[in-house]
Amino acid sequence: MELWGAIGCLWLGVLMLAALLSNVVVLICFLGSADIRRQVPGLFTLNLTLCNLLLSGINMPLTLVGLIHGSQPGGEGLCRAAGFLETFLTSNSMLSMAALSIDRWVAVIFPLSYHSKMRYQDAAVILLYSWIHSLAFPTVALCLSWISFHPIYGSCTLYNKRPEDEASFLAFIVLFHLLSFLLSFLVLCVTYLQVLKVARSHCRRIDVITMQTLVLLVDLHPSVRQRCLEEQKRRRQRATKKISTFIGTFLLCFSPYVITRLVEISSSTPISSHWGIVSRCLAYSKALSDPFVYCLLRNQYKNCCRDLVNKLLKRSSANSAAQRMNSYVGSLVLTTEQ
Repeated sequence: MELWGAIGCLWLGVLMLAALLSNVVVLICFLGSADIRRQVPGLFTLNLTLCNLLLSGINMPLTLVGLIHGSQPGGEGLCRAAGFLETFLTSNSMLSMAALSIDRWVAVIFPLSYHSKMRYQDAAVILLYSWIHSLAFPTVALCLSWISFHPIYGSCTLYNKRPEDEASFLAFIVLFHLLSFLLSFLVLCVTYLQVLKVARSHCRRIDVITMQTLVLLVDLHPSVRQRCLEEQKRRRQRATKKISTFIGTFLLCFSPYVITRLVEISSSTPISSHWGIVSRCLAYSKALSDPFVYCLLRNQYKNCCRDLVNKLLKRSSANSAAQRMNSYVGSLVLTTEQ
């Protein structure tokens, strides 16, 4: 194996382990916190986490095996199943991110009627549509034998080996990316930009009140005044950073792979296998970034992780104390017997 192949395998291996660990932590927090389970966005987060776990636990290892051996892992049946699962999970995770953006848009635009507009039944309907939408394309591809091992990406994915189906496969791939990647990206942009607009409006109102207060409190210490102004600046930047992270990670991870696939099937331009593997690994890296972007950096999940760690430490310290007590009692018994 050449150097670039070894680097790609190492990158994918580290990515796979980190994605598995971070998504398992999110799943543990969801199962261990009743507050997180009660919230409607928790359903979308759970669906996204399960998609990332399956992608990290099944498709990433099979892709790693394909990269190492340079051929499809296992037989044709296993490769088709892996390609079907990868297409379904990737599309489902994109739609889950779009669903999370819609939920936050409803929460910000309609704060007083959020609980009536976004109920568990509404979230279940959105998830049902996401599953049906995500299952439709790989089912059609499986029936038409358009799933196989692709040497450029080193994985089992959508791939046509019959020249007579070239036009049909091109239309299928374009439609698939339009209704998965592009649709989700447009939903993310529209909803989060509306959220950003509302957040900036709230910040401007707060800034006006803050400046009026600072003008009235003429005897305020300069350091306190400076801290107020710095907090005002951080408040304006906080919403922009979060929304830029949501949209930026989606675009950075998925767009190289999507553009590469469209260029590959629509032109005669040869695609380097090195770039194909890089774009595939970038798409896989979304499974690692999602737990931090949507969950683990939020205070609710931080507190849940902290509580779980404290429980484990208390239990371990209690067990060690009990062991020390038992050893002490045992030594006393031996001493009295002697």
